[in-house]
Parts: sequence; structure tokens; C-alpha cells
Amino acid sequence: MKITTIGIDLAKEVFQIHGVNVHGKVLLRKQLRRSEMAKFFANLEPCLIGMEACGSSHHWARKLCEFGHSVKLMSPQFVKPYVKTNKHDMADAEAICEAVNRPNMRFVPIKNIEQQAILSVHRARQGFVKARTAQANQMRGLLSEFGIVMPQGIRSISNRMPDILEDAENSLPGTMRWLLERLNNHLKELDRQVKELEFQIKLWHKENEASQRLEGIPGIGPITASAIVATVGNAAEFKNGRQLAAWLGLVPKQHSSGGKQTLLGISKRGDTYLRTLLIHGARAVIRFAENKAEPESWLCKLITRRNKNISAVALANKNARIIWALLAKNTTFHLDHTTAASKPAA
Repeated sequence: MKITTIGIDLAKEVFQIHGVNVHGKVLLRKQLRRSEMAKFFANLEPCLIGMEACGSSHHWARKLCEFGHSVKLMSPQFVKPYVKTNKHDMADAEAICEAVNRPNMRFVPIKNIEQQAILSVHRARQGFVKARTAQANQMRGLLSEFGIVMPQGIRSISNRMPDILEDAENSLPGTMRWLLERLNNHLKELDRQVKELEFQIKLWHKENEASQRLEGIPGIGPITASAIVATVGNAAEFKNGRQLAAWLGLVPKQHSSGGKQTLLGISKRGDTYLRTLLIHGARAVIRFAENKAEPESWLCKLITRRNKNISAVALANKNARIIWALLAKNTTFHLDHTTAASKPAA
């Protein structure tokens, strides 16, 4: 009988395959090495293939789609309930095969090569930013051991370090001056890497029409806009703006029972990087609004009623819904909170 559904447990070298027919009868259980994958599925009749969204899953999804198969990616947390025994590759492949056929399963959009490329630049930038912060904190801590207290901010370290190294009255030994000079050079190199990657992200942003439209939203710049467009992909796959906000973990976590409804803090599900960018952007808007905005505006009223952290999350949630409207309906943002249909390019 014909195989209609296949579950693949991905790995670095050996892949576990589990296939069933339309009645759920197991027709295929085997292992394939990486070099055998393309040949096997190229000669297989088109069917539904399920995989967990993990490392290399988007690559294999694109590859298998080229052979005419219908490929669906799922979050590992949604596959876990279908594992019937102890964890091993065969049980995981069977669980994936069963989960992909569920009518209410939530799937992960397959990213194209360009999306993955720009997101790789984002991940590299994020790594350099963390390393730069760690390096600055280390230098600040070392200086405090010698009674030199530096103000907050990475820029303050870079600006004051030449004076500290040349100051003969601060009692720093020669070994310490040599070390600080090397650490300062490393800090400058990390900062240079961050700026170069940001330049590449901005170039991609200028060439992407959807990313440029998102930049019009207060609190969203080229970094956030490009990350959202590359990660979300087709926003029309979300039913509404609230679904996108929930996907980003910006809605309250619910813990209700017996008819009693309890709402907690935000769920923090989904992409941590996107959620962080949106909340940081919202904080910047709040700082500006405290001095510049109209007292009767929605944001100023919110700030007077809630603390800044809650206000920042609420604004990030609102921006997520606006983002969905702009991407799903191909509209443009205006500061009067209305949208207009985008005009076709001339």
C-alpha cells in the first residue's frame, strides 16, 4: 500500500524514518544516513512529511519540497505528548508521524534561504553584543579592585581608558596597564564587529519593502523590523494580531480552573530575541513619551496607571498587533493610528 505520511527524526548523520498509510498502518521503519536522504525521498511518491523544527530542519524541508512532498515543521513541545514510550529515535519518529496528522496542530513556517541568512547575521550580532557587554563588565570589575570606579555604559569605558592608562598617579602597576590595554583593544574589536554586522542588516532592510514599512512604527528600527520579517515570514498564517502577539509570548499566562479565571505575567513563549527587541523598543518610546507626548494620548494615560515595565510590555503587545496588520494586509502605518493600502510600485 502507498505511504501517505512520514515522520523524520533529524540528526547529524543518522535519520530515523517512520511511515504509515492512510489507515495508520506502519509500512516503513528504517534508518537513513545523511548521504542517502536525497536519493530515498527523490524516488518516493509524494506524501506528507513531518519534522521537528530544529537545526537543519528548514534545509531539509526545502529539499524535500523540491521532490514534490508536502513538508510540515512542528515545535518539539507539541510533539512530546505523542511519545508513547521511553525516548529514542524510533519512538520520536513515530510521535512526529502521528502529530503531523492532528487537525489542530500548529506548524512552523518554512524559512527560505534569504530569511535564514539574515537571521544568521542577527544571531552573530547578538553573540558579539553579549561578548562586548561581558568584556566591559570584566574591565569595570578589574578597575574597581584598584579603586577606580567607572560609570555605567560601554562608551564611558572606551572614552576614559586612554586617560586611565596614561595617568601616573592612579597606582596601577605595569602589568595591569598592559592587561587593560589588551582588553580595551579587544573591546574595540568587538564593537567594530557589531557595527559591521548592523551595517549588513541595514543594507538588507533597505532592499526589503516589508521591513521598511515596519520601520514606520514607533519603537521599531531596522534591526527589529528585519528580524521580524525574516522570522515571521507570511503573517497571513496567523488568524489575527493577537495570535502573533501570543506567538511572541506577549500575552498573559492563564491559570484557570473551576470557572475561576486567573491571569499571570506574560507567557514568554516563542522567540525570545524578537520579544526582547520589541520590549526594548517600547521602553525607548516610553522614555520619549514622558517628556514629549500629549497628556491625553493612550501611552501617557497608560504610564500614569501602570509602572514602566507593564507599560513597555503593553506597548510591545500593541506593536505586535500592528505588525500583523501591516504584513498580513499589506498596509502602511501612519502616526494617526490609521492604515492605508500600500500603493503598487511604479
